[in-house]
Formats: sequence, C-alpha cells, structure tokens
Amino acid sequence: FSVCTCLFFGTDLSDVEPNVFLRPFLEVVRSEDTTGPITGLALTSVNKFLSYGLIDANHEGAAESIENMADAVTHARFVGTDPASDEVVLMKILQVLRTLLLTPVGAHLTNESVCEIMQSCFRICFEMRLSELLRKSAEHTLVDMVQLLFSRLPQFKEEAKSFVGANMKKLKMRAGGMSESSKWKKQKRSPRPPRHMVRSASGLTDTSQPPTLSNNLSGGVPFMEEQPPGLPLSDSVASSISSPAADSGLDASSKATSREDLTDLEQSSSTATTPSSEPGRLETQVWLSSPFTLAYVERTQSASVESIPEVLEDRDSLAEQSDTASVHDMDYVNPRGVRFTQSTHKDGAALIPYGLPCLRELFRFLISLTNPHDRHNSDVMLHMGLQLLTVALEAAHIAPYQSLLCLVKDELCRHLFQLLSVDRINLYASSIRVCFLLFESMRGHLKFQLEMYLKKLMDIITSENAKMPYEMKEMALEAIVQLWRIPSFVTELYINYDCDYYCSNLFEDLTKLLSKNAFPVSGQLYTTHLLSLEALLTVIDSIEAHCQAKVLNSADQSDAVTPEVEGTGSRGTDTVIGKVRVIIAFCLKTSYRLVCLSLADKKAPKKPQRFSCCLPDSQELIEIKNKKKLLITGTEQFNQKPKKGIQFLQEKGLLSSPMDNNEVAQWLRENPRLDKKMIGEFVSDRKNMELLDSFVNTFTFQGLRIDEALRLYLEAFRLPGEAPVIQRLLETFTNNWHKVNGSPFMTDDAGFALAYAIIMLNTDQHNHNVRKQNIPMTVEQFKKNLKGVNGSKDFDQDMLEDIYNAIKNEEIVMPEEQTGLVKENYIWSVLLHRGASPEGIFLHVPAGSYDHDLFTMTWGPTIAALSYVFDKSLDDTIIQKAIAGFRKCAMIAAHYGFSDVFDNLIISLCKFTTLSSESIENLPTVFGSNSKAQVAAKTVFSLSHRHGDILREGWKNIMDSMLQLFRAELLPKVMVEVEDFVEPSGKISLQREETPSNRGESAVLSFVNWLTLSGAEQSGLRGPSTESQEAKQAAILCIKQCDPEKLITESKFLQLESLQELMKALISVTPDEETYDEEDAAFCLEMLLRIVLENRDRVSCVWQTVREYLYHLCVHETESCFLVERAVVGLLRLAIRLLRREDISSQVLLSLRLLLMMKPHVLSRVSREVAYGLHELLKTNAANIHCSDDWFTLFSLLECIGAGVKPPASLQVTTGPDNDTGAQSDSELPSYHTSEVNVDRGYTSDSEVYTEHGKSRMPRSITDVDVANSGWLVVGKDDLDVSKPVVTNPKPPTPPLVNQYSLTVGQDMGLHDTKSLIKCVESLSFIVRDAAHVTPENFELCVKTIRVFVEASLNGGYRTHEKKKSHKYDAKSSRLRKKPREKDGLSRRVKASNQRASRPHSDDEEDEGVPASYHTVSLQLLDLMHTLHTRAASIYSSWAEEQRHLEAAGRKIEANSQALWSSCWCPLLQGIAWLCCDARRQVRMQALTYLQRALLVHDLQTLDAVEWESCFNKVLFPLLTKLLENISPADVGGMEETRMRACTLLSKVFLQHLSPLLSLPTFAALWLTILDFMDKYMHAGSSDLLLEAIPESLKNMLLVMDTAGIFHSADSRTGYSDLWEITWERIDCFLPRLREELFKQAAMPGAAGQICPRAYYAASNHLPHTTPPIPVPMKMNPSEVPATITQSPLILQPLASPLQVGVPPMSLPIILNPALIEATSPVPLLPGPRATDSGDTPEVK
Repeated sequence: FSVCTCLFFGTDLSDVEPNVFLRPFLEVVRSEDTTGPITGLALTSVNKFLSYGLIDANHEGAAESIENMADAVTHARFVGTDPASDEVVLMKILQVLRTLLLTPVGAHLTNESVCEIMQSCFRICFEMRLSELLRKSAEHTLVDMVQLLFSRLPQFKEEAKSFVGANMKKLKMRAGGMSESSKWKKQKRSPRPPRHMVRSASGLTDTSQPPTLSNNLSGGVPFMEEQPPGLPLSDSVASSISSPAADSGLDASSKATSREDLTDLEQSSSTATTPSSEPGRLETQVWLSSPFTLAYVERTQSASVESIPEVLEDRDSLAEQSDTASVHDMDYVNPRGVRFTQSTHKDGAALIPYGLPCLRELFRFLISLTNPHDRHNSDVMLHMGLQLLTVALEAAHIAPYQSLLCLVKDELCRHLFQLLSVDRINLYASSIRVCFLLFESMRGHLKFQLEMYLKKLMDIITSENAKMPYEMKEMALEAIVQLWRIPSFVTELYINYDCDYYCSNLFEDLTKLLSKNAFPVSGQLYTTHLLSLEALLTVIDSIEAHCQAKVLNSADQSDAVTPEVEGTGSRGTDTVIGKVRVIIAFCLKTSYRLVCLSLADKKAPKKPQRFSCCLPDSQELIEIKNKKKLLITGTEQFNQKPKKGIQFLQEKGLLSSPMDNNEVAQWLRENPRLDKKMIGEFVSDRKNMELLDSFVNTFTFQGLRIDEALRLYLEAFRLPGEAPVIQRLLETFTNNWHKVNGSPFMTDDAGFALAYAIIMLNTDQHNHNVRKQNIPMTVEQFKKNLKGVNGSKDFDQDMLEDIYNAIKNEEIVMPEEQTGLVKENYIWSVLLHRGASPEGIFLHVPAGSYDHDLFTMTWGPTIAALSYVFDKSLDDTIIQKAIAGFRKCAMIAAHYGFSDVFDNLIISLCKFTTLSSESIENLPTVFGSNSKAQVAAKTVFSLSHRHGDILREGWKNIMDSMLQLFRAELLPKVMVEVEDFVEPSGKISLQREETPSNRGESAVLSFVNWLTLSGAEQSGLRGPSTESQEAKQAAILCIKQCDPEKLITESKFLQLESLQELMKALISVTPDEETYDEEDAAFCLEMLLRIVLENRDRVSCVWQTVREYLYHLCVHETESCFLVERAVVGLLRLAIRLLRREDISSQVLLSLRLLLMMKPHVLSRVSREVAYGLHELLKTNAANIHCSDDWFTLFSLLECIGAGVKPPASLQVTTGPDNDTGAQSDSELPSYHTSEVNVDRGYTSDSEVYTEHGKSRMPRSITDVDVANSGWLVVGKDDLDVSKPVVTNPKPPTPPLVNQYSLTVGQDMGLHDTKSLIKCVESLSFIVRDAAHVTPENFELCVKTIRVFVEASLNGGYRTHEKKKSHKYDAKSSRLRKKPREKDGLSRRVKASNQRASRPHSDDEEDEGVPASYHTVSLQLLDLMHTLHTRAASIYSSWAEEQRHLEAAGRKIEANSQALWSSCWCPLLQGIAWLCCDARRQVRMQALTYLQRALLVHDLQTLDAVEWESCFNKVLFPLLTKLLENISPADVGGMEETRMRACTLLSKVFLQHLSPLLSLPTFAALWLTILDFMDKYMHAGSSDLLLEAIPESLKNMLLVMDTAGIFHSADSRTGYSDLWEITWERIDCFLPRLREELFKQAAMPGAAGQICPRAYYAASNHLPHTTPPIPVPMKMNPSEVPATITQSPLILQPLASPLQVGVPPMSLPIILNPALIEATSPVPLLPGPRATDSGDTPEVK
C-alpha cells in the first residue's frame, strides 16, 4: 500500500527509501505459503529493480535494502509443485543473485552475504539430483561471480591479521555443503530468526536454496558489453555479451574509449557514495565494465594501480572531494579510494561492504575443493574447483596479498601436484592449466614449488609406464612449451636453479630431455617429438628476437650482459623489424611488470646470497656452476663417508682448512642433497662435539614451544638409535633452547627430560610396531609420567596438554623413515621451510639477460634435434620450421661470434645437401629431384653469404660441396672459365675435353666416336631420360639461386681469420693420391686466386700462404701438367694485379723467383704462358719495378723462357726422398741467404729478406754476393765493389769464369719455343723503347738479356731446329685430359663441352715460316742494341745529373766514357758483332752496317786508348776470328763480302783512332795481331775479292802510319824503329812484294832475325812490373819460333778461360790474342790488377 501511495503521489523513486518498495516483493519471496510461480514473479520483479538500476546506490538506505534482498533470496521459500517448475524458480533465484552481485549496488553486500550467495550457488551446482541444465547454470553463474569478485581484488586492502581472524570465524564455507547427509539438512544460516520449512512437490525438504546464476536467455548483464580483448571467459559469459543493452534500459553508447577516460569513470562511478554527474543518467554499465577494463589495463601495464603511489594520492583526494557530506567516524575506504559510508541496520550494527575477507574465504574454499585426498570431493567438485581457480587467477593478480599467497604456496600447489598423478585426463589438464597461471604470475614466490612441478613433468615425459596415456605426455610437453614462451622464463630458470648450489640444473636437464625426446625411437615423428622441438626452438626464437632487437636498437639499448659482436648481419626485412618491435615492447612490459610487482610487495628486490648483485655477470655464473659441480661431488662423497666428503671440499677450497665448525654446520643445514642419516652420525660423533654446538646454533628456537623446536631440530637429521648418542644430541638441543627462551624450566635437566618424553610420546602414538602391542598413551598418562620432573615440581599442565595434542595430531617425522603420505607431508614441509628461508629468493631478470649462456647450453641439443627432424620429416611445414631454426641459430651464433656453433650447423646442413655423399654420375639427378637437399643447399649458401665472418672449419665442407658441383658440371659457366694469356679469347674452361688414353687410336676413329657419342655416355648406353634431364635443369637452377660465386666476390668483407680458414680449406681440398684429379685441384686453385685478387687490399696478410701453395705446385712438380700451367698463369695474374700495391709489390716480385726454381724441362713446357704473362706484366707494371733484384728476376725469366737458358743453379731445389723440405720462403733460396739470417728455425719470413735489403744495400744481382756459390755468371759488370759483403766460404769451388774476349755470353742454352722468344723480345723492346723504363737498376741486365736473345736467335735459332727432331712436345697432353683408367673401362665422366683448341708449343705448324720469324727477331734485336748504344751516353748523363740532385745513397753513377764502355758500349758492340756472324746474309749485312755505324759514332770519340784497345780485343778480333769459320756454307759469296767488310771496318777503326792507340805500351802487339788477321783473311777466301781488298787496306794503313812517322826512329842506325822491322818481317810471310811496291829502299836480309828478340824484350819492358810473366801454353810451329825465345810472349793482358770458345787453332809465329787460342790449360790465368787499364779488369760476375 505504501508503495502504491508513493507512486500515486508522483514521488520520484530515488527519493523513496529502497526498503519501502522492495519489502512487499521480498516478503513474497520469504513466504513459505506462496507457490513456485508466485515466488518466481516476485523474483523477476526484484531482478528488474536491480537490472534497470532503480535502486539508487547513493541512497543512504541502499546498503540495508541490498542486505535484505540478499538475505531474502538466499533463504527463499515456496510450495513445490513439480520438479520442472521448481527448477524454474531455482533458476530465477540464481539469476537474481547473479544480477545482485554484478550490478553497482552489489558493492554494498557484506562479506557474510557474499559468502551466503556463493554457498547457495555451490549447493545447486553440487546437488546431483537437480537437472544438468540447472547445475550448469549454477556453474556459469559461479564463474561470473568469481570473475567479478577477483577482478575487484585490486580495490581491497589487506587487513590486520587479528581483524581477519575475527572475520574468518564467521565465514567458514564448507565444501561438503551437501556431503554431511544425503538429505538437505535444515541449517541455521545466520543470526536471523529461523525460517519455516516449505514442502515442495517432490517431498524434499527445501531449505534455503540460494541460487545465483541468471538464466542466460533473459536480458543479459550489461557489464559484459564492454568486455575487453584478452580475457578468457566461459561460454555462458560469452553468450551474454551479445544480449542487447537496450533491454535493460542502459545507455549502451557510453563506452569508455581510452585509459584516461577509464580512470576518470572509475573515480566518478565506482564509488557507492559518489553522486551521478548527470542526475538522470544511469551509471550501471560503466561501473560494471570498469573492473574488467581495469583488469585489462593491469594486464597490459603489468602493474596494479596501487603500486604507483602518486596515483593513489590523486585517487584519495578525488574521492574526498566527491564525498557526500554525511561522513561518519567509522567510514571504510577501500584501496580504490572509494569511501563506504555506514548505513545503520535496524539493530544498529554497521554494514561494512565486502572486501578481502570474503575473497580469501572463497579462495580457501575453492582450494579445498581441489584436494584429491579428501574423500568428500567428487570428480565434479574437483573439476569445478579447478575451473573456478582458473577464472580467479586469470582475473586477478594474487601475489601482493599475503593472506591469499600463503594459501597458494601451501595447499593449492600441493593439491595441484597431487592431481598430476591422477589418471583422469580432464583433471590432469585442468591442473596443468592452473599451474601455468600460477607460475606465469607468481613464480617469484614459488621457487621450490616450480622446481617440483617441472620435475614432475619431466617424470611424466620420461615415464616408461605402459599404462601412462600418450595424451598425458603430450600435455606435459605442451605445458613446458607454454612456460618456455613466457618472456625471460628460461633465463630465470637458468639463474635461479642451474646457478643455485642446492637446486637441480633444471634448464640444462630439461634441454637435454627435450633434445632426446625430439629423436623418435621408431623413426616415426609424433606430436611429442615436434613439441619437444618446439620447446627448444622457443628458446632459440626468443634469443634470436633479442639479438635482432639489440642490432636494431644498439643505439638506444645497450646490452646489459654480453658485449655485441661486430659484423652481425642486420639485413632484416620490415616484417622482421615489426615483429621484433612487438617483442621488445612485450619484454619491456614484462620487466616493468616485474618492477611493479616488487613495488607492490613494498620491498626492494632481494638478492640471493650467492650473487654479488641482482644481475651477476656471466663470469660469476660460470664460477658458481663450477663450484656447484664440486659441491655435488663432495655431497656424494659425504653421503658415503662424511669425513671423505669434507676433506674433498677442503681440498677444492670450498670449505676452509683447518675445519671451521660454523661453516660446516651451515653447510650441513643448507644442503638438501645430504643424507640425513649421515648428518646425524657426523654431528653426534664424540670427536665433533664443537661441531654439534655450532650445528644447534644454526636453528632459531626463540619463541618456539619445546615440542615445536624439537620438531624443527629432528627434521634436520636422522636421529641415531644408540641411547648415548641420542642423549648427546638432546642435551645440546635442550641447553640451547633453554638459554634462548630465558630458562622457562627450573633446570636444564627438566628440559632434557621433557624432550625425551616428547620423543617417546611420538613413538608411542605413531609407531605401528608399538601400537600393535600397546594401547597408545592418553594425555593423563603423559602428564603423570612427567610429574615432579621440573626441578621436583610439575610442568604447566596446559602446556603439556597442548604438546600432547600437537604430537598426537601431527607426527614428528624422522627423515628417511616414513613412506606414503607421511613422507610426502614431510618432504612438503621441508620444501616450505626452504621457501621461507633466504634460499627461496627468486630473482627476476630482464628478458635476454643471459642469452649468451643459454645459447651456449642449448645450441648442441637444438641443432642435433633440428637435424634429426629435418632428416626424418617429409612434411613441408616441418622442414621449413627446421630450416627457420637453423637460420635463427646461425643468426645468434653470428651475433655472439660462436664460430664453433656456426661450423657445426654448416657441417650438418652440408650433409643434407647430399652433394658429398652422391657419386658424380648420379649427383645431378639425385640432387635435382630431392627438394630437401636443395633447401639445405640454399640455406648453406645463404648462411655462408650472410654470416661467413664466423665460419672456420665449415669452409672445408662448403668447398668440398663446391668441388662436387664442379665435377658434376652444375656450377655457373662464369665459375669454370678462367683467364688465360695465350688463348685468343683470354679465357679457357677448367672443364676440359676427354682424350682417349690409348694414344695409338687413330684420330679419325676418335672423331667418329666423338660424333656418335657426344651427348651420351661413352659406354654406348641410351641418352639420359627426360626425368633426369629435368632433374639436372632443376639442380642447375637451384645452384644458380645459391649464387656460389658470391662466396668469392664477397670474400673481401670476411674477417681476416675467416678468410684465412677459407683459403686453408681451398688448399687442403687437394684430393688424396688415389682420387687425385688435377682438374679438381686446378678449380680450387682458381678459386683461391680469385679470392686473393678480391682481397688485394689486405693481401699481405695471406700472401705467405698463397706463395707456399704455389711453390708446392710449381717447384716440386717433376713433369708439366695442366695444374702446373694454371699455377704458373695464376702466379703471373697475381703479379700483374698486385704490383700496383706498394706494400706487397716487392714480395710479389720476389715470389716470381718460384718460376726460376722450377725444373728446367717443366718450365720450358709452360714457357709460352710465362712469356705472354710477363709481357702483360711489364706492359702494365714496368713503372712499379724499382729494385735491381726484381729486375734480375724478370730478366732471368725472360732469358730462361725466351732463349732456353737454364735457370740459375742456386735456385734449383733438390728434391730427394729425404730432402723434401716443403715450401721455402723466398728468402731461403740459398744464393741470397746472408749469414745474418738465423736458419735454425726452419723458415724465414719474407720480411727478413727485406730488412736485409735495408741493412746493407743488396748487390745488384744475387750473384754479386757469392760468386762461389752460384755457378751463374753475369757478363758485362766491371764494377765489382770491394766493399760489398761477401759470404765467407771455407773452400769455395773454383768458379768457371767468363771469357770477355769472346762474343758469346757463355750461357748454357737449351731448347726454346719460338713464340716465347718472339714475345720476350717484344717485352724487351717495350722496356728499351721507353726511356722511362730503362733505369740504372736494369740497364746492364737489359743489355745482357739482349745478348742472350741474340745468341738464341743466331742463325735462325739453329739450336732449336737442330734438336727438334728428338724433342717433339705436344701441348695437347697438357691441355687435354687423359681418360682415367677405371676397372670397368668407362670414362669417369664425359667432357663433351668446352672443347679447347690444342696449342702445341712445337713449331711443326710454322716450320716453313721459322726463318722469317727469327729474321724479324734478329733485326729487332739489332735495332734495340743500336738504340741503346746511341742513347746510352745521354741516358747515363741524365742519371748522373739526377743523382747529384737527389744525393741518393748507393752506387755512384758515373757518366764518363770508361764507365759507359765497360757497362754499355762494349757488351752492345759484342752483341752486334755476334749477329755479324749470323748464317743469314741479310742479318749479317744489317749487323755489319749497325756495327760500323756504332763504332764510328761521335759518342765513341771520347774513349781513350785503353778502351779502344779493349774494343779491338773484345769486339773486332773475336768477330774476325769467328768469320774465319765456315758459317754459311751455302752462301760463299755472301761470306766473302762479309769478311771483306769486316776487314775494311777493322782498318777504318784502326786508322781513325791511330793517335790514341799509339800511346799504348802494347801498340806493337795490337798492330801485329792486325797483321795476323790480314794474313789469315788473305788465304780465307776462294774468290779474288779478299785478295784484292786486303792488300789495299794494308797499304792504306802502312802509308798512314808511315806518314805519321810511326816507323821512324832517330836512335836506330837505319832510321827505322823496331816496329818497322817486325812489321815487314810479318808481312813478308804473306805479301813478300808489298814492301818493294810501297817503299823502294831494300830491306836488310837477316835483320828480322836479329831484331825479333829485341822487339820482344822491348815490348815486355813496356809492361808494368807488377805483372809477373805468365807462362802460356800455346800451339806453335816450332820451326817458325826462334830457339832463343824462352820468356813469355807479349800478351795483352788476356784472361784465359777453360771455356771452349770455339776458335780453331792458328799456327802463327806470334800469337798475341788469347781469343785466338783454344786454351787447353787446366789452370785459369788470373792476371793482377792493371793500374793503367782498370776498365779492362776481368769480369768475374
């Protein structure tokens, strides 16, 4: 009626007190006389009041009315009709309870009401007689309620312990709500008066049946509209999301959009007392949405808002401002800053809104439901408990609430672990889910629980039990994978367990387990194998993401633990970067959350004692792990024999020596691995009394009752059985306890007696053997036993009773004595004790902190597992996953510079490419049809391209694969084509054509064979099938995508160490003897050379390696082959490219001496390549060659290959079986080994040679230093410097000396190749024609080389043609491959491609044109000599000028005629003169013309008499001597003309330089020699040409001499000098009438005979006295020599030589020129120095 009145008068409902309009409905609900439908209507109305928001939450009566409503609905009564209708009412009750709790006004409910509501829902849920639909509805209602209650957790404060305790007594919810009786008992529900009982139709007593879940079909609860993403909700909740908000009359559009809005909304609307900002608008939806949105905010920010103090202050102030005026003294402000004003109940008691107490009670109740050992808990209950716990943990962060946390640590974890052993899959799965939530958020508080959980999972995974379902193993693995995915979880495992002395190596053990588990035993891949791999890859994924993040953020974020390695490939795509950024954000959030957690705990993060700081470095962790290993060993030894264990630890320095009792006691207490029995024996030993005291002192007994202290004490060791030992242990214990607790008993003995009594009581109550015989002691008996023991008084009786009950209810467990549940309880209590101690500190670390260490431990198992799965799987996605794993491992290895990891990975992948295992014939087909092998190959190459920097051993495998590809002809063409000097195209292919090994086979037949079999196998089988052709194409395409060439081109970016390993791999790839194939070696050599050229910027670092390899290939080879040819070409290619580099050019040039060290016949086979290469080298680099040593090398090479000169003997390496010293460095070559270099160590670096150059200027040629050692003489060097260091040799062998009076250079020449000679002459010409290239360093060498070539080209290369018949050389054998002889007679592979034109070095094909080409060469050489001869003076003077300006050190350059003559003019004239002796008429004539021009040139006028004498002796006389031979039998006339011209030239030169010659003391001898030649030439010719010409020349000379008065002497009686007499005496021998014709006066007969001796004496007297007479054996006609001659004849200081100079003996009366002697003397004639003619010093170089 009052309601009607109010509404009738139009009063606003918000003004009416809610109790007023609710009372009628609630009375209907409470009335036991109403039927179900009526009660149902009332309930619907109440639900509408709530869901439409008609109850003003701000009304001061709201709290009371809500309390009444809760009471009425939880105690509803109605008359039952039938079960179906009754269940509808129960459903409505659930709906009202749900709405009540979930709407804003529900915040006014008290703790008791909330518990009542929950209890009601549980009753419906667990009543099996109700329909399943109703039970499920109740279940969903509970889910929603639990979700709401726990999501409000952050708004509640932890209360004082005493207050919590008081509350809890009222709020006990019992799991057995139904279980105490099968009937529903009437229970006293609350302090309210008892309700009446109502009969339902079913005849059951319906007591207060409080249901709480609204039917989902009715209008949904609006708060679900704003459900944020990321919160898992049950189905019923999800279905209510979509219900239209319009039904409930809410403004659905007022959704919070941003976090700021949310906080504002929370502040304004989540308070029960804040007035609505817009009076007409309902705040319901916003209020309800806020906890959920808040829950989401917290999960993303990972911190509860209360952990941020500033926010709290703001909240509080806001709340205060928005407060209503009626503020009572006892206001309750929850942590959200919401103030609840008390409204008074009828009886005046304050109604405090619910808070943490009811949540704690609910949580405790849910945990009790999960206890599998409680017989009341059915499977349904267990499952329900787990389901609701999942919701609670998902909704709230429980860790900050100590009262909830202690429940988690103990009961919850314990029940969950027990559930892991049940065989019901649904319970097992649910418990794993709850465990995940626990350890995801609270592992910091559950260190040892987590360890136990993981051990249990490991046991399940490794279980051999046949009954264990496969699904359980799968779930256990899934659980591990899930945990592994938690950021920084594995890092925390590693640092908290593996790096803790007394925990298992969880991370290491799990990694091993997972790896082992990824290997299928049967070979079949199951989910478990893939899950194990997944877990391993999770670690790799996270490490890789961190590495990528570090690479990307290296500027912003510095890595806290490991320094980054440079050169990591950061070529990430945008997607990768995006992914990485997300991960970074997530990691940052996680670490922020951890920080917030620690703030929430209101404590600074604790640091475990073993660490020096909260983030120890890797080194510290390694030390801890090493110490841990030693501790485990020590522990094992202690458990066998305590003393031995202690001694071991003392030896290792882990325990101090001598023994420190406190330290050992501490170790005994904290090491859980120790055998408790051994601890008991050790501490109770009589010898260790002091240790026992220390041991007891480690316990904290203060404030503990004696039985509690004893319980603690006895759990630390196993009490021994002997009475004296027990007495010792208990006495020490009671003394300590008595002292720290202020001596509560009369005497210490009283404590001892009581302790003993407690142990006896424990045995009496719990020992089965005792209980069988006796009835257990009662409390009275216990008290009686202890009467008068406390110093003849009694103990406190209450205390004794408490002790009795404590022992009776809970046994003091002796370690290692019990089994089953008792043992489990004991182990659990030990675990909790450890968790409470400092050992239980769990360190949270930022993600990625110890990736370096983790990767070190995981890479091995992971790569092994990846390899296995890759190998066994056929599923494409799994293969891709494995490859992704490989790539990530490679990226991490590169990031941290782990080359061993990367090598291992590459080696594994190389195996999968099948390249090295397949035979060559099958390789293209097999590889082309195997997609897995192709994937592996692409991965190998892409990883090598990207991270080649850290590749070391792996290069060998990659190069082996490359070699296989080469053999199978799968490489791109560009890789098998190499540079060549001789080939016109400049390229040749390394894959050469086959040639039949049977040389007898006719060429036609082989051609026919080739035509018929070119495309097919030579065995005559059918051609390859279409499939194999397609496979080969696929293989070629795959290799093209691999881009193997990039390995070479990008080698310039490799770190030096990697580059050196790559080169080593290429050098070592040379196959073993059996399978040796020079083509393979040539391919590797080419790659090596290309890599060197790519790395020319740092070639000095690798040069020695390359040089030694080339040395090995060239010098030790005894016969020429393709490989040698490629090595030689390679060396020259390197030289051409590298000479431009100043830092290396000298070493490169020095290395060219390798060519001179080759066996001469091997070198001659490759002469053409060398000739062409040298030509290229000089053309491009002549300007870069400065040192005379280098020029010596180059000119020696030109001589050897162009003219067939034997290489210097000193450079030849003798290779006996015992003398193979391997490669020498350049400096070790004997002839330029100066004595300072220490030879003991077996090698000499190149650099030492260069320092030698610096110490004393190296002589211009190697032979200057040690002529004796060399046997290799250079002609034309007159300036042997006495100051030069000469290697002292105890017995120098007599050197063969060069005859300067011969026109030949005295070289031992072998065969030469025409084309090589032509090319070498071209090279020489290039140097000579460009004045810039002629330098003081190379001038004399240049001259000498020209003379050598002159000799080689003489008579059209007569040597080569004479010997050619016996020396056929077919280069085909070098350029074509012989068929390997195989057992089946088949070729190993057919080379039909890349045919090469053979290029024989023999001159067969140009035999006709030989004279023509040689003719050109000779004329070219003539021209060169003439050019040099004419330019010499100006060149020398410019050098001298230059030197004066520079004041350069070293040899002084003189531009005087003496120097010019000895070093330049004389050798050149000798060279031209030698060509005058050529058999070819044209060459002879041309040479004579040049010689004449040269001798009469103006520059030569500066020469003095001595030089001119030298000219006669060294040039003209040898020329005339040679021309006397029958050089060209076919051309008699030509020869006559030549001789005539030579004689004419002689007389011209003689007459032109008569004046200086006259000054010579030896003039007479010179003149007589000329006369000798006139005599010989008179008789040499067959025609009259010479007979006429000679007398004319002679007349000319005689007349000029006579005119000059040479023959006149005032002293003689005749007026003529002695010379006159001698002259005519000589002329008369061949022209007796000439005197009469020229001079009319008569000659005195016999004058000659008298004058001769005087002439001899006179001539002898002119010689310097320093020269002793030297006997010269001569062939003379005795009849023509007067008997009086006993002295030595007049000799113009000749140098007799053992060399055969090829001059026939002449029978002349006076022989003055030893050039005319065929010397037969075994002793060389060494004259002393001549003061007058230093220029004529014998040249001994």
